Amino acid sequence: MTPIAPHISAFLHERLPLQRGASEHTCDSYAYAFQLLFEFAGKRLRLTPSALGLEQIDALLVMDFLQYLETERHNSPRTRNARLVAIKSFMRFIEHRVPALLEQSRRILAIPAKRTDSRLVSYLSMAEMQAVLNAPNAQHRNGIRDRAMLHLCFSAGLRVSELVNLPVNAIEWQPSPNVRIKGKGRRERLLPLWKQTCVDLRAWLAVRGSVPAPELFINARSQPLTRSGFEYILDKHIQTAAERCPTLKQRQISPHSLRHSAAMMVLQATGDIRKVSLWLGHADIQTTEVYLRADPTEKLDAMGTVVPLSLKRGRFRPPDKLIASLRGT
Repeated sequence: MTPIAPHISAFLHERLPLQRGASEHTCDSYAYAFQLLFEFAGKRLRLTPSALGLEQIDALLVMDFLQYLETERHNSPRTRNARLVAIKSFMRFIEHRVPALLEQSRRILAIPAKRTDSRLVSYLSMAEMQAVLNAPNAQHRNGIRDRAMLHLCFSAGLRVSELVNLPVNAIEWQPSPNVRIKGKGRRERLLPLWKQTCVDLRAWLAVRGSVPAPELFINARSQPLTRSGFEYILDKHIQTAAERCPTLKQRQISPHSLRHSAAMMVLQATGDIRKVSLWLGHADIQTTEVYLRADPTEKLDAMGTVVPLSLKRGRFRPPDKLIASLRGT
């Protein structure tokens, strides 16, 4: 029996970050997927996870694990597919390290992803976004930080991982204000900063102080802000903004909603999907096309160019009440 531990360790600490250049968030996501898989396999086989062998992670067990995610953990098909991607990536890695497991690996790689609904993206209108940005109390240090953080996240269309890991030196003031972002796949993009965003960032840097952490945004303990910390801050200000902007009530707004809002703003301002793709740092413009489906102005423009059909008009004449009553008898 081939022990799993050395292979999964090499996959998570060498293959993903060093050879594939995966981000820390991707590595954490894959590690959590295997944590769930090994705990499930351990209970199924009545073994401790550290005693599992590679030969025991076969296609049947993986399929049962995927079913467990949906039925018992109530994960969505999208989450189920993400866990399957992690497992398949590991099995491709194993093919070269343990050739004897090639047939077992091929069977797992043949497991299909489940089809998911393609829903419209959720984004905030300009009025809603303004209410959110006005929610932090700019008379307090945390309020100044929150205003700058929310404003930068929206205006630059940042992912949460890009925001919380953004270093101070990513803000370039000369020759013009820009922010340098390292996104997925180690791809960098340089975006101009709005004048008001610069004002909010300068206000935060003035009160941030000298701390050892290189990250731009820090918490009350002068430590880097986490993803969950930003989600908590956003949710708090959404609730405050909802008191002034009722349309925010009962809405599920995530940090990614700010990125969607930035994309829709750029699309409606420029009408060019390529500029939206560059702004968001997408590797494939097909990923950006989801915003075309969510933008009603594109459909209205199309309707304006269509020549309506010339249809024959008619007049409806109701039947005689007496005859109608006789027919009903």
